[in-house]
Amino acid sequence: MLNSLLCLHNHFLVSHNPTTTKNIVYCKQTKAENMQQQTKVQHNESMSMKEKKVRDLMVEKKRLVEVPYTATLAHTMNTLVANKVAAVPVAAPPGQWIGAGGSMIVECDKQSGTARKHYIGMVTMLDIVAHIAGDDHFSNGDNDDVIKDLDQRMSVPVSSIIGHSFEGLSLWTLNPNTSLLDCMEVFSKGIHRAMVPVDGEMENVTCGVELVEAASSYQMLTQMDVLRFLKDNAGGELQSILARSVQDLGAETEKIYAITENTKLVDAIKCLKSAMLNAVPIVRASDLREDDHRQLINGRCRKLIGTFSASDLRGCYLATLKSWLGMKALTFTEEVATSPLFTASETERSETCRRELVTCNAESPIYDVIEKAVTKHVHRVWVVDQQGLLVGVVSLTDVVRVIRHSLLSDSDH
Repeated sequence: MLNSLLCLHNHFLVSHNPTTTKNIVYCKQTKAENMQQQTKVQHNESMSMKEKKVRDLMVEKKRLVEVPYTATLAHTMNTLVANKVAAVPVAAPPGQWIGAGGSMIVECDKQSGTARKHYIGMVTMLDIVAHIAGDDHFSNGDNDDVIKDLDQRMSVPVSSIIGHSFEGLSLWTLNPNTSLLDCMEVFSKGIHRAMVPVDGEMENVTCGVELVEAASSYQMLTQMDVLRFLKDNAGGELQSILARSVQDLGAETEKIYAITENTKLVDAIKCLKSAMLNAVPIVRASDLREDDHRQLINGRCRKLIGTFSASDLRGCYLATLKSWLGMKALTFTEEVATSPLFTASETERSETCRRELVTCNAESPIYDVIEKAVTKHVHRVWVVDQQGLLVGVVSLTDVVRVIRHSLLSDSDH
């Protein structure tokens, strides 16, 4: 703005100054200053991503959704459904529990500092799936037995299933002053979410993930939040990084666990539990050999036709789930795609009658993968070839890891 005013002021002087040569030199100097200023701004933009903190990602975050340790699994699942979240922390009275992984994360009164509650762990949809499909459950009994067993399984307190999945073995917090790069390091190692104290006692901590924290309130930060932030700030140094192809992520693999179009929902749930997977692709059954539709198969080079995820179970309340256990998993995913618990309006439900496959090619830029993951709110994007055959998968963890490594490499250079 200052340079523009100087140019205008100089132009006014020209109409009264016969020495036009001086004006030409002055304008050249002004242009040079403009170029230097632009270079400086671009430099600042290129450095800004490395200077970002966790607090910069928390601006529009909502209040923390949690459940008490006494809540039943059915109540917990309904809480996940109602709030459209994939995980909730479990709160208990202070001094009575050991937190997951030895953590000690407490909520304190802001005035007195007295501990009000202790967060003892995190429960995800995968924990619920693992519990539902326990070793001796969902056997080959009739449907009435399965439903009766499900009722019993869902009546247990949520505190009893903490740690069923790998992620539930620990509970983490990230200080608001933690750098974005350190936050990305945490999320590049399989941790999908962490609690962030709104006004913690450890205000001067500048990096690292913590197992001990005390604050008057917390918010949740997830991998998806980080990718959304990167997408919204895709200029500057990120531009060349996000232009790289999916091949740089090492997304193509020789074995991809999958289920077929004929796998029933009850068996699909057991498959997720057996491999501790949050999601599996649904592929076309083979015409050349007989697949075991009750087990995971290698889906590589099979026609991709759908996705079954533990989060899909948020698309129905418990009563509905019981009536759907016998249907095919593919049909279930199409049913929940139209559920009002998943969609916002009648128009949206009509447009998602059959769920859109979220895919990319090996040549797709990383930015496209991020955009699809954020827009469709999925935690993995399947990699397919030109014929739509499954050849790999890109997870949010993969994307976070590669972008962080690239940012650090650029800094070293």
